[in-house]
Amino acid sequence: MTHDLDDRMHFAIDLARRAGELGLKYFRDLDNLTVESKGHQDLVSEGDREVELFIRAAIAEAYPGDGIIGEEHAAVTGTTGHVWVIDPIDGTANFVRGIPAWCVVIACAKDGETMVGVIHEPSTDETFYGRRGGGAFLNGKPIKASNAASLSEGSVGTGLSNRASTEHVAVLIGRIMFEGGVFYRNASGALMLAYAASGRLLGYIEEHMNAWDCLAGMLLVEEAGGTVLKADPKTVLGRGTQVIAGGRRIFPRLQLLCETSFGFTR
Repeated sequence: MTHDLDDRMHFAIDLARRAGELGLKYFRDLDNLTVESKGHQDLVSEGDREVELFIRAAIAEAYPGDGIIGEEHAAVTGTTGHVWVIDPIDGTANFVRGIPAWCVVIACAKDGETMVGVIHEPSTDETFYGRRGGGAFLNGKPIKASNAASLSEGSVGTGLSNRASTEHVAVLIGRIMFEGGVFYRNASGALMLAYAASGRLLGYIEEHMNAWDCLAGMLLVEEAGGTVLKADPKTVLGRGTQVIAGGRRIFPRLQLLCETSFGFTR
């Protein structure tokens, strides 16, 4: 089992880096990039679709019996119990506007539990990765979630979901600042989860995230010694989940902030 997970992790690392190179080609030629709107503040580009097709083809060749779930194309049903969950470009709003804060996200789940997670940021050539039980790493070096116990010791990443109330986020940010904290948002939830795993952020909160945006990062936070609000393995792939993730000492405070800001914890 461990050997298989290692193989899958290294496959995903290499694939994310190659997909990132393809994404960079589109990023460096934005004048000729086709961009469409899927809804309010929800964009998709030719780059998103082509990078996802590239990732899907590589997975189908290497693991033909596995399922695939991605943001831009229809799901593929597998036979092995393994499902690859991919976001070709998380942070598309940044990507299409020339802001170098976007990433390729690849996770592999088994029966709804995330086993491998990779988040690659091409613009900085940083690759965050890990497998269940094997720790979390950034470009080969182990990473650790923050050991801070107070919000005044750093910044909390905050996301904005079109499936949740904007008012809830405003309340959350107000409470973070009232306690001496700082909120951080770069429009890439996966990247902010990677930053939480590496201790750059105290944690990350979003009322709802799709599986392709959060599974890899949530695994990394756990493997980096942090704590996450557990997603329901029976529903997370299809419905997504609320995300609360951060260092072990700050997590209870983050969870309380969500309870008072959102009115629930799932």
